[in-house]
Amino acid sequence: MSLRTKVTGVTVTLLAVGLVAAGIGTLVFLRTTLIDNLDEQLKQQAASNIANSVFVTNEVDGGLAFTQVDNAPPIGSMVVVYGPDAQRVAFYNGTGAKTVPQLPDTFSVEQTYSQVDRRIELEDPVSGQHFLARVGLLQVPGNNSFYTQMVVQPLAPTDRIVAAYVGIYGFVALLILIASALLTRALVTLTFRSLGQVETTAMDIAAGDFSQRLTDIVPDTEVGRLKAAINAMLARIDGALTQRDATVRQMRRFIGDASHELRTPLVTMRGYAELYRMGAIRSDEDVAQAMERIEKEAIRMGALVEDLLALARLDERRDVAITTLDLRPIARDAALDLRVTSPQREVTVDDTTSRAAIVLPVMRLDPELPAEDGSSTSGRRRTAPTTSAMAIAGATLSRLRRRRDAADSPAPETENVSRGTADAGPPPRRVTSLAPIVLGDENRVRQVVANLLGNARRFTADDSPIGLRVGVDAETDMGWIEIIDHGEGVPEQIREQIFQRFWRADTSRTRETGGSGLGLSIVASIVDLLHGKVEVLDTPGGGATFRVSLPLAERRDASEHALITTQPLERLPEALRPDVAGE
Repeated sequence: MSLRTKVTGVTVTLLAVGLVAAGIGTLVFLRTTLIDNLDEQLKQQAASNIANSVFVTNEVDGGLAFTQVDNAPPIGSMVVVYGPDAQRVAFYNGTGAKTVPQLPDTFSVEQTYSQVDRRIELEDPVSGQHFLARVGLLQVPGNNSFYTQMVVQPLAPTDRIVAAYVGIYGFVALLILIASALLTRALVTLTFRSLGQVETTAMDIAAGDFSQRLTDIVPDTEVGRLKAAINAMLARIDGALTQRDATVRQMRRFIGDASHELRTPLVTMRGYAELYRMGAIRSDEDVAQAMERIEKEAIRMGALVEDLLALARLDERRDVAITTLDLRPIARDAALDLRVTSPQREVTVDDTTSRAAIVLPVMRLDPELPAEDGSSTSGRRRTAPTTSAMAIAGATLSRLRRRRDAADSPAPETENVSRGTADAGPPPRRVTSLAPIVLGDENRVRQVVANLLGNARRFTADDSPIGLRVGVDAETDMGWIEIIDHGEGVPEQIREQIFQRFWRADTSRTRETGGSGLGLSIVASIVDLLHGKVEVLDTPGGGATFRVSLPLAERRDASEHALITTQPLERLPEALRPDVAGE
């Protein structure tokens, strides 16, 4: 049985039960009311000496004889008179009915007194018709004796009214049921027509077509709201599937890229190993060159593996130690690191909260070139490039030692480093309420800055300047740090994609730009973990500016943090300064 048939059947059944109950209740009320009205009429007639209007009394043999009046008017009732001796003495049929009830032969005055307020029911044993009667005392004029008069009316007219009502009500109820069944069927069919569309769409979805959408949505109806909910669900499913497909494509591309990235150094190392095993590499110079190439490829492969592990750890969403930290020392340290690893670049650090800027221009590392004061450095020993791992480690170790020593001594003055020489600068300013003191994890924030600086180095020329800038956005309660380069910039159409995992602007598997497409993904994951945001802006004059925003610390925490002496930019380690290089 279909749902439409069930709904129609249940509706019609409930309506039929309601009509029957209403009909029975109305029928009982109608019959009771009619009988009560008839009884009230009989009661009034029995108390009004109605027999005197239809009979004439005469004395016969010392008694009274009741004679019917000629042309007596029809009074609608039967009148029966009983004498003082309880015998029936007269009868008048004023109803015109042919059926007469079985009347009692005797009815005494004592009975009249006892039943004067009672309803008496009579019946014709032949036809089975019922009658209603009332009794009352009758006093004949000129006679001191009391008689009994009984007024009787048939219930047949009342029964005919009730029967007519039953017929009319039943006919009307039947019409109502038929009309209700047809109307219910039509409404259910019309309503289920929309559900039929839902069913068809669901079948298409089950077949794999998620582009289907429901139409003719009426938001004020249940079916309309159901359609809207299904459309919203389909949109989410379609979007999720599209995102899944895109992720699968990116994953496949990344697997190919990662496989190539890992295979290339492995092939290189294997090739050098085979050459050495076959005796093709014999001289010390060739062996050193082969070892250098093997080391570089191993470092490149290790960097890729570390990036993958970093992303895996970030995906675990482990709890991080959120503390208050100042973005200015982080910017200064990052600038110093960049100055050491890229001495040919000009590096600037700009604090927008105090409008103080530190410029680290190009450092001369060639001992054969004259110094700025005109003195010659000839005769000095040429040293290794400052980009070596030992130089970087030495610079970092020296900086950490200076910071530890400075914790127990008054804060030194800020130093401006220019071309490898150090000049005393203005004293450091007290951190104001607008200081870029944010909530975050210092190690992770430093990793973000390092990744962005590495990205800027790879995609800009070797002598292109790089800037760092820190500031506060009071409207959003965010502190920010910017890494500014002057390269080709990032096209607006791919600014959202560059932070996607496994995405690279260069879809080829060349090593011209380096990287595995994971650096910016790590940046985005860390910033999201710290409840911040990262965005790409245009650099005036060309280039890209990466801004990392983090929530500002509460003013109480910021004030306590501001009381801690902020270390200024340290001198370059002496081993890396051009005036002592090579000594």
